[in-house]
Amino acid sequence: MTITEPAFFVLTALVGEPRHGYGIVGEVDALSSGRVHLKIGSLYGILDRLVAEGLVELDREEPHHGRLRRYYRITSGGLDAVRAETTRLAANARAADRRLKTLLPRLGS
Repeated sequence: MTITEPAFFVLTALVGEPRHGYGIVGEVDALSSGRVHLKIGSLYGILDRLVAEGLVELDREEPHHGRLRRYYRITSGGLDAVRAETTRLAANARAADRRLKTLLPRLGS
């Protein structure tokens, strides 16, 4: 299963501790060095899909300024998915690096 980049960072943001929506958005921004900017609406679409796939689950709800703040946590299946995607991405990067090292000297770059 290939995971989209935003979903990968959402899962990675949940490794270690449950987080609420704005906490996930901030952590994704930090983890991606600002490359992935999630809006709350798109975040909840991603979370809904990850919950449906069993990769994330609701941890708890806490009242915050008159509203319930939902905290999500990664499941063991989610951890497995992050590990698999990390391995896949690393293999892709190694393949590209080998190709660049092989072809660039011949191309004069």
